[in-house]
Amino acid sequence: MNYWPLLGVAVIVVGFALRFNAVPVVVVAALVSGLLSGLSVPDLLALLGNSFVSQRMLLLFVLTLPAIGLLERAGLREHAQRWMARLQNLTLARLLVGYLLLRQLLATMGLTGVAGAAQTVRPLLAPMGEAAAQKILPRLDQGDREELRAVAAATDNIGRFFGEDVFIALGAVLLIQGFYTQHGIELSPLAIALWALPTAVAAFIIQSVRIWLYQRRLQRRAASIERDA
Repeated sequence: MNYWPLLGVAVIVVGFALRFNAVPVVVVAALVSGLLSGLSVPDLLALLGNSFVSQRMLLLFVLTLPAIGLLERAGLREHAQRWMARLQNLTLARLLVGYLLLRQLLATMGLTGVAGAAQTVRPLLAPMGEAAAQKILPRLDQGDREELRAVAAATDNIGRFFGEDVFIALGAVLLIQGFYTQHGIELSPLAIALWALPTAVAAFIIQSVRIWLYQRRLQRRAASIERDA
């Protein structure tokens, strides 16, 4: 067995450890593994091109991310923060819980690509969350902002992860079905989706409580700062 192509894995590990850009690191790793496995340069480029074209979702991200970058350059995050500051009744907890509910409902219908970390959390949800948090604690330091962005990203991930299993035609449900079939247990996708529904509801409740506790922690800090002043 030829173990030299495994050097591509080492390239990925080193590249990520040095915090290089992920895209060139993965491409270089693919080139290293392909060349060391005996593929010619034309064959390797053809393989990469066919893989790229066959992955339509990847093409969607390639077209979406530059557009979002241009919108951010034009001040999308700042506009989202100013808009959020004008909505006095929309608190941080209401914003994140409302997004969690929307994300889960969309995922249960198979619309997992409608929202996401790149197209929604970074340009919209996180800036709006920061503006909502500043209503509670006006002086947010960098650590507070990073924690808030992590909470927003976790809300998006939980909404999608636990919502998509309720959609019977999604790959995750079919993967679960295939696993049980290999072990002699026959389950229909509908049965798996129905069993995933209580888990999705529990995930929504737990994350909503975590968001509310996070807001309460900010409120207690603000109250403590006000007393000390």
